[in-house]
Amino acid sequence: MTTQADVRRWAGEFEALTSRLSPRFARREPRQRAVAYLRGLLSPIQRKNGWQLAEAAGDRTPDGVQDLLARMRWDADLVRDDLRAYVVQHLGDEHAVLVLDETGFVKKGAKSAGVHRQYSGTAGRIENCQIGVFLGYASCHGQALIDRALYLPECWTDDAERCRQAGVPDDLGFATKPEIARTMLKRTFAAGVPCAFVTSDSVYGSDSRLRRTIEEAGKGYVLQVTSNQHLGLVRVDEWLDEVAEDGWVRLSAGEGAKGPRPYDWAYLPHSGAQDGWQKALLIRAKIDQPDDLAFFLTLAPAGTPLETLVRIAGTRWTIEACFEAAKGEVGLDQYEVRSWTGWHRHITLAMLAHAYLGVVRRRAIGGRGGERSCRRPVALDGARGAPAAVGAGVGQSPRSRRDPVMVGLAPRASAARQAMSLEAQNQQP
Repeated sequence: MTTQADVRRWAGEFEALTSRLSPRFARREPRQRAVAYLRGLLSPIQRKNGWQLAEAAGDRTPDGVQDLLARMRWDADLVRDDLRAYVVQHLGDEHAVLVLDETGFVKKGAKSAGVHRQYSGTAGRIENCQIGVFLGYASCHGQALIDRALYLPECWTDDAERCRQAGVPDDLGFATKPEIARTMLKRTFAAGVPCAFVTSDSVYGSDSRLRRTIEEAGKGYVLQVTSNQHLGLVRVDEWLDEVAEDGWVRLSAGEGAKGPRPYDWAYLPHSGAQDGWQKALLIRAKIDQPDDLAFFLTLAPAGTPLETLVRIAGTRWTIEACFEAAKGEVGLDQYEVRSWTGWHRHITLAMLAHAYLGVVRRRAIGGRGGERSCRRPVALDGARGAPAAVGAGVGQSPRSRRDPVMVGLAPRASAARQAMSLEAQNQQP
């Protein structure tokens, strides 16, 4: 039940947030417009388009909204920096995970910046759409989006006139999605954002320069790669032959909408890491479809438990939750702008509104009370109270391709058989 005290706290939090943004607007009018825009995004109106946001602000036409997104003078990148600082202040944790992913925005016509017929994971097919690359922040206190960039296909960067009409900066050349992601990571590391790992799907994980950027920053990673990715001189799917029958352990990758997400996992240490670190190949198999495999390259401090790596792999889904909430609650995808500047301004303000909701929710459920469940080790499926005893094995000295020895993992258990604890199993003759 919502009380007057709750409403006052929410209002006070919103006032603190908008006060943080005040220095980014030299004049009173754009500052007021930005606050009204945020209020509109947070309001219960069904569609967060120009007309409805204008009505929510008390305007007779959407001209003021359009001015804020297209013509008024303010820097969306500086507001992005404020957003990042806001998220760190309220959700920051040294064990947090950075999550890279992209989402599509289906559009009609050919004039919106970056629009092109390309694959959209949102639609699940090739569509006429824009693609945004995003960086999420996930900690035991909550999750939020902290950086964004619009992807420009080569058909755009090769057409200077088309870019000029959409307001794309003159000095902006073509950049792949992994290159965009590397820029985001460098910016985040330079800002001193507290985090321990980075995770992503294979679009980004397969890029060696991105992995090197993470390694040079002193962070770990659990990055999905394609099956034809090489580890050493061998394709990762060929390493599967080296996994013994008893080289699998059943672990949950975290809580999903329908409860725990259990998979079977195998872990193969590999050489090449700096002192104190361990590189490895992590293989995930679906329980009901054992041939449906996913491969992850990992870098972690030596001795990191396997359950930690599995939890980080599962953290990738938090950014999907962010996309869904931001689109459903604050209109992330309901903009009507075509320009490069307009896209980044709307997306940044929508991300800020989404982060505000995340902070309010965290306080509503008891502040930092969620930390204990966040830090609880992932347990064996069927043995929720007992974490898998593999910590001592993960991070052992790397094995060569000729002498592949798995860490002490449990056998792939049948659904009808309760999983035996690893410690007990390792004591079997």
